[in-house]
Amino acid sequence: MGQETSHLIDPDTPPETLSDRSLRAVAKFIKDGGAKKIVVLTGAGISTAAGIPDFRSPKTGLYHNLSRFDLPHPEAVFEIDFFRSNPAPFYLLAKELYPGNFSPTISHVFIALLAKKGLLRMLFTQNIDCLERAAGVPPDKIVEAHGSFATQRCIDCRTEFPDDLMREHVKRGEPPHCIREGCNGLVKPDIVFFGEQLPERFFHNISVPALADLVLVMGTSLLVHPFAGLPRSAREGVPRVLFNLERVGDLGTRPDDVLCLGSCDSGVRKLADELGWRDELEAMWRGIVGDKEAERQLSKAEKEESIKDELEEIVEDMEDKLAMSSGTEEREPDANVGQQDEGTAEDGGLRGAGVPTDVSSSADATKLVDDGVEVPSEAVHRLGEGVPAQEKQEEREKETPDNTTNLTYEPLKPTTEGPVTAETDLKTDEKGKGEKPAL
Repeated sequence: MGQETSHLIDPDTPPETLSDRSLRAVAKFIKDGGAKKIVVLTGAGISTAAGIPDFRSPKTGLYHNLSRFDLPHPEAVFEIDFFRSNPAPFYLLAKELYPGNFSPTISHVFIALLAKKGLLRMLFTQNIDCLERAAGVPPDKIVEAHGSFATQRCIDCRTEFPDDLMREHVKRGEPPHCIREGCNGLVKPDIVFFGEQLPERFFHNISVPALADLVLVMGTSLLVHPFAGLPRSAREGVPRVLFNLERVGDLGTRPDDVLCLGSCDSGVRKLADELGWRDELEAMWRGIVGDKEAERQLSKAEKEESIKDELEEIVEDMEDKLAMSSGTEEREPDANVGQQDEGTAEDGGLRGAGVPTDVSSSADATKLVDDGVEVPSEAVHRLGEGVPAQEKQEEREKETPDNTTNLTYEPLKPTTEGPVTAETDLKTDEKGKGEKPAL
């Protein structure tokens, strides 16, 4: 299932609640007492700086490291039936990901700071890494939509298994068995596997976002339902802020949506600056992770930002050359066409490069992004693939005219269920089953 299509709000449409669509306005809203029941929704992007390995990178991804187990397919490691017959691959994975191997990011600590100040109503996370707990977010304020490593039990009789024994088994990479006499069933962490229901706690709290006065969405592709429907349940007029590499879901379609595109940590620091909390946040974070880990995370972020800047310069140079070339070729036959190309060039010089006219949604999104961070355009993705934009567009039109490809930051396959709508996303009886956990 791909991203749901949605129409961006007209940039000229004024906000209903905020003074303007910016982090400064969001900070003022918080400082003025407008936000006392903040709901935060997080995905794998919030943990990237912690150094947690991704799943699909060649040679270094966790799925690659599982290849020696001859899995029928990589995702089998999260299938309950496969686990029953062969739990060894999962426990190799658990050894890599178990709590204690990684430290919280400043984004995790920001959520803990919201809780400390009495502003956090609830955190919904797709992650299983327990870094929210390590950052100091109270457990009663956390809904782990796909479970976590925090607890474990027998998959047969459901008897809980002691934490210290579990830690020892994970350290050795050995599957533990039930401690109940006569059972001997396999034990696994309370992580949602394919074929299992989401935790009851998720459905008990699914209506909480509708009570929020501010919603923060951080580091998630919003592809997996029913979690993906949570932002939609926020009431009209309630500000929604997105900290993510790209626009997702229906964020950006309401007057009080604020898009802060980039790394979660960078966006959180900007908001903390506007709130006047930056020094407190940094000190709290370093107090939890230590100076050495803090410097490691900062160094990694600086390198990634440097690479991003270099890529953007290359893309801009290529776009300029394509715009100049197409402008020369297309302006001669028809003066009206020339005027259209010239006008588009002011917005990025894309139409003359063979980019379809439907990129206007991306151009509009750029105007909605706070701090001047542009939404990656379709042209950028095509140029990055090394295929001329016009040829790529023609191929795409032949195959699937309306098909779009989106990046996701969770190792979760989208469900085959339909998107959660305003009418369906609050139904607690639709207990989505078997989502693979996100990191």
